[in-house]
Amino acid sequence: MKKHSCFRFIITVVTIAVTIGAAVASFVVIFERKRRDEEELERYLDGAIQ
Repeated sequence: MKKHSCFRFIITVVTIAVTIGAAVASFVVIFERKRRDEEELERYLDGAIQ
């Protein structure tokens, strides 16, 4: 029974770590895309003004 409990604990910890990693990766991708879109918009507006 103790072996089963330890295995369940390890699976839980790994699942939590993967979930946190996925959340961090999602935020990085979203903010990077937002920054890139803002830079592209700024270049477009600068070109349109000239």
